[in-house]
Amino acid sequence: MITTVSCMNDPRQLSIKDFTYSLPEEKIAKFPLPERDESRLLIYKRGSIIEDRFRNITRNIPANSLLIFNETKVIEARLLFKKQTGAFIEIFCLEPHEEYADITSAMLQKGKVKWLCLIGGASKWKHGQRLVKEIFANNSTILLTASFIEKRPDLFVIELSWTPTELSFAEIIHFAGQIPLPPYLKREVEKEDNERYQTVYAREPGSVAAPTAGLHFTDKIFGALAEEGIELDRITLHVGAGTFKPVKAHRMEGHEMHAEWIDVSRNTISNILEHLHMVVAVGTTSLRTIESLYWFGVICRHSSLNATDRLHLSQWTPYEIKTERTVENALQDLLTWMDKVKLDRLVARTSLLIAPGYDFRIVKGLITNFHQPESTLLLLVAAFIGEDWRKLYQYALDKDLRFLSYGDGSLLWKN
Repeated sequence: MITTVSCMNDPRQLSIKDFTYSLPEEKIAKFPLPERDESRLLIYKRGSIIEDRFRNITRNIPANSLLIFNETKVIEARLLFKKQTGAFIEIFCLEPHEEYADITSAMLQKGKVKWLCLIGGASKWKHGQRLVKEIFANNSTILLTASFIEKRPDLFVIELSWTPTELSFAEIIHFAGQIPLPPYLKREVEKEDNERYQTVYAREPGSVAAPTAGLHFTDKIFGALAEEGIELDRITLHVGAGTFKPVKAHRMEGHEMHAEWIDVSRNTISNILEHLHMVVAVGTTSLRTIESLYWFGVICRHSSLNATDRLHLSQWTPYEIKTERTVENALQDLLTWMDKVKLDRLVARTSLLIAPGYDFRIVKGLITNFHQPESTLLLLVAAFIGEDWRKLYQYALDKDLRFLSYGDGSLLWKN
């Protein structure tokens, strides 16, 4: 039985101001290094910090470990429309309208699609006015039209339609849009970004931000991992704009985590079950997905859900539910439910907030970059290694490591 309680380690009363540090502008990596695996790598374990290069990461991971990568692909989510007056309207496509079952379904729509968006220059867009953009691709002209449907508190509902209608939205946005670089880079997209702001293993379109820990990996590293008997597996979490959303609330209870789509195969869940001794998450997105699986297992055991129900893990569920379910049992519960409703893949939404007080169930190691002050990503790191996050970040600053998306990386072992 699941009971709702007020947990002692509930992070709702945490102040985000306790998770800050001074990040000089010159420490932010504005451009990628010439070679992905030339990034520096800090390794944290039981309070000690050593330094290496990312190309040598294999020698720092035990054999028989399971590394899990997020194979999401960044979409060209920024669409610029020019009005007849010369003014520009920017439409930032955040996520599909809720009428679609998942991101993949929306990306495959032909002729038209509804999307939840941010609008730059919204005051210049009169209601009822359509925006039209001509795109030249594959030796033909594509007409893309944007129609204002609805205004919501934090975003807009926009319908995008196009001719020829046989093209999918995935094709349209690829031809028409721009890669959405993180705003803290404070520069325009360059040709190099189209390749370097994607992982080499990106496959499933849907993110508006890259899973940046994966940007360091190369085919050479994958070869070295295989030689050492380190197993690889992949999940998908489509990163939303919430990853850049600053925490403005004084206490974490006032911060709302945006839900993000995850897609995990039955085989991957079984693989995790077989490697519980050493699961390493490549990136915070992989970690949040993996940890969400435990809670989905707990939920499925005690709910009458069918295959068409939309599973959603709220940000506070782990802090409200008291359960003694083991990881093995919870993951097996999830697999049993998937078998019952005949699902080979778990497609669900997670808003899981990982902050100090969170009890990690599955992940033992985390590969990640260095994150912004007062961010939910920094909260996750603090939850994983405790107060030593301050020592780690001060070391990185003192040793001139490069920060944020195009910056250097770290390999952290859970305290």
